[in-house]
Amino acid sequence: MTEQASYKSTFYINGEWIESDDKPHLAVINPATELSVGNIPLGNANDVNEAVQAATQAFVSFSQATREERLDLLKRIAEEYKKRSTDMAAAITAEMGAPKWLSESNQAASGYLHFKSAIEILEQYEFEFKQDSTLIRKEPIGVCGFITPWNWPVNQIGCKLAPALATGCTVVWKPSEEAPFSAQILMEILEEAGVPKGVVNMVHGDGPTVGSAISKHPDIHMVSFTGSTLAGIAVAKDAADSIKRVTQELGGKSANIILDDLSEERFAKAVAGGIKTLCVNSGQNCNAPSRLFIPKERMNEAEAVVKATMEKLSVGDPNDENNYMGPVVSETQWNRIQEHIKSGMDLGAELLTGGLGRPEGLTTGFYVKPTAFTGVNNGMSIAQYEIFGPVVCVIPYNTDEDAITMANANEYGLSGYVSGADSERVNRVAFALRAGMIHLNGAQMDRTAPFGGYKHSGNGRERGPQGFEEFLETKALLGMQ
Repeated sequence: MTEQASYKSTFYINGEWIESDDKPHLAVINPATELSVGNIPLGNANDVNEAVQAATQAFVSFSQATREERLDLLKRIAEEYKKRSTDMAAAITAEMGAPKWLSESNQAASGYLHFKSAIEILEQYEFEFKQDSTLIRKEPIGVCGFITPWNWPVNQIGCKLAPALATGCTVVWKPSEEAPFSAQILMEILEEAGVPKGVVNMVHGDGPTVGSAISKHPDIHMVSFTGSTLAGIAVAKDAADSIKRVTQELGGKSANIILDDLSEERFAKAVAGGIKTLCVNSGQNCNAPSRLFIPKERMNEAEAVVKATMEKLSVGDPNDENNYMGPVVSETQWNRIQEHIKSGMDLGAELLTGGLGRPEGLTTGFYVKPTAFTGVNNGMSIAQYEIFGPVVCVIPYNTDEDAITMANANEYGLSGYVSGADSERVNRVAFALRAGMIHLNGAQMDRTAPFGGYKHSGNGRERGPQGFEEFLETKALLGMQ
């Protein structure tokens, strides 16, 4: 096991790094070694208030920046980001356990790609247009509060921060206390790129203290939250008194429907591809295809592919590039996944592979066995609750309508997956799913497409032109000459 360097992070308010030695500190644990790799100070409502005051003052001038000035800023950020991408990837691996290959190719790279995407959209975006005799004008909403998660730490701030800066908003940000060191590096990047003081402010802390202070603050005009549905409800309640806009990207329990018309080869490829997608990032993905719907007559075929695919996935040291999966983020998360696996066994679902405990040969680190249950009833808790780990439920169905009904019989609606030979049939099934993003025949993520969900998976959209809209107010100037 290769140990990581020691990290430290602190607050960034009004263009200054704030000394916080007098505050309580939290140790950040490397989930692969179970050892501390650094610490962060824990902020409070007063720290949030200082950050909001800085952002409020900065908004006066930054909201008036021209398109060209904002483009220039985003381009400088992108250039500085490229210089620090290796540092970013190493921090992500140390703080939340993503394998080195994933941290480099996807985790760290995603932040850069969101800034590049924002540049491309800003170059073309219409902030003003005529509608009959009325001028419609889109203006920055104001001071934005961001609360971001640990599972894709830079991706999730990138798809909020890039459009916020592109549209002229200012920011108060609470990164996850479990993944704070990538946040530190991003703030260093922003400072080096010359982001004006007060435009982006960062305060560390926990959700009930700093997160709640951001959600409640009357001078924050919009809150963008990514995290669990339960925490999202708390954010919305906190925000209600000040009538601020709230956008949320929450949990998921995505259906992966494999239709019965695929050839044996394409069927195996679709099943295996869904399992690999599920297990990326140790299953800690809100859009993971964790419910695999299989035609009843092809269950044996699917079970063989699921079992073989999962048992070939190497789990271990995230710094070893031969490993597909590293640990999950924390002991708390590991225990939660174990409870779900035990629940599935107690309910009588058939354990196809994996199960309780760490993979063989691993005695340290929060590693989880890639686990599959088969013959699952869609009403079982393991098929209804978000496990947020490498656990799949294989569920048989009789007809397309049967699969659609079961897929929609869930409180979540973030994503979905449909594979089949007949494109019209695939489209018909996809149109019927109540979810915000549907992947057809293995299509990969499009970072310019809107990302968000239905039902308890949240509201609003991130990424692409639709993501810009969340940071803008609409003004109508009637009778404009």
